[in-house]
Amino acid sequence: MKMLSRKATFNSHGQDSEYFLGWEEYEKNSYHEVENPNGIIQMGLAENQLSFDILESWLKQNPDAAGFKRDGESIFRELALFQDYHGLPAFKKALVEFMSEIRGNKVSFDQNKLVLTAGATSANETLMFCLPDPGEAFLLPTPYYPGFDRDLKWRTEVEIVPIHCFSSNGFQITESALEEAYLQAQKRNLRVKGVLITNPSNPLGTTTSRDELNLLVDFITAKGIHLISDEIYSGTVFDTPGFISIMEVLMDRNYMDTEVWKRVHIVYSLSKDLGLPGFRVGAIYSNDGAVVSAATKMSSFGLVSSQTQYLLSAMLSDQKFTKNYISENHKRLNKRHQMLVSGLRNTGIDCLQSNAGLFCWVDMRHLLSSNTFEAEMELWKKILYDVRLNISPGSSCHCTEPGWFRVCFANMSEDTLNLALERIKAFVESSSSPNNNQSRNQCNKNQRRKSFTKWVFRSFRDREASER
Repeated sequence: MKMLSRKATFNSHGQDSEYFLGWEEYEKNSYHEVENPNGIIQMGLAENQLSFDILESWLKQNPDAAGFKRDGESIFRELALFQDYHGLPAFKKALVEFMSEIRGNKVSFDQNKLVLTAGATSANETLMFCLPDPGEAFLLPTPYYPGFDRDLKWRTEVEIVPIHCFSSNGFQITESALEEAYLQAQKRNLRVKGVLITNPSNPLGTTTSRDELNLLVDFITAKGIHLISDEIYSGTVFDTPGFISIMEVLMDRNYMDTEVWKRVHIVYSLSKDLGLPGFRVGAIYSNDGAVVSAATKMSSFGLVSSQTQYLLSAMLSDQKFTKNYISENHKRLNKRHQMLVSGLRNTGIDCLQSNAGLFCWVDMRHLLSSNTFEAEMELWKKILYDVRLNISPGSSCHCTEPGWFRVCFANMSEDTLNLALERIKAFVESSSSPNNNQSRNQCNKNQRRKSFTKWVFRSFRDREASER
């Protein structure tokens, strides 16, 4: 008799992806400017650490919020006692107003249609429990965030069918790609229940165009399926073109009283826009009352603490703070993005033109020994072990073309980023040198010596979705 369930023993978590394996190697040999200056620099973590000083300044100026006080009086007991899963009304109001502000107040949100979750991971999985049944499918444009293989599939048993996108048009979604993905699902006897996109894209760092969004609306209308727009990077758009929410497109098309209006759902989080992945604040926004009701009940398995809600309701209600934070954060992201792009360009490496996110989609196809994913893995291991940088290979993001990598830039100091760029430059120069055979032999030796083990989620860095 088996002692464990099929779920506990079935290997569908995605932990053997190079995305997670790179994290394991980084944790064995983490860079530190003093204690381990030759260690691996973490460039696989999409975390925004550029504007912490603005948050810390607000906390210093608002000690009551951080001290769980109201008008100078402690409300610790009030917050410590049981709260129902609907969330604090003051926080939900502040959150939907912040969501509107991020979107230039072109759309407004009803707090009664908002469901709070413990991060975007929980939000996406909850929608996978609400919309498809086990064995049904969602279509996702490639490349996509590697964690979706875990978030969308592992516990729900929902299938992912890729919408293959290509560099020839900047990885944009096309009608033919959508139809081909739908056809492939049918060939696999899978019922398609919807499309899920990330806008802005992770890992591309690009905003979805209005044409693409209209195409998606037309597609789900014709097929009678759902659309989930994961907009957790909406506040990271630092350059033109600006961000367009799927809700803005629906309103422009006067879809408010249609069935499609109920079949479009938004996922949001404060992990990227405020740089607070450890606070575990996510949300589902849906115009379908049945989805809101079911998701609210399911949220009891992953609630946001009352203390977190109270603190953030005070912070996000301060319109002077939010206006300044959004503006300054955009400037800092733009500066850091340009620093990475120009630094890579100086080494002969280009990036996909991007305007959002905490990373760049980097083109290293010319560094491959052959146009294969095996060559991509060979290059990735060299960068991980010899250059000592943890970046995410395109194959872990289900990219259709070998040689692309996601490289993060907002989770480190400028000095650390400069060091990373120096390492890359030295590697590229040595790779193009006729005397690089010794380096290649050493790399092969390292590859034989190193053996990847299964990913283990360590407690001190078990960020679940923060690595997004």
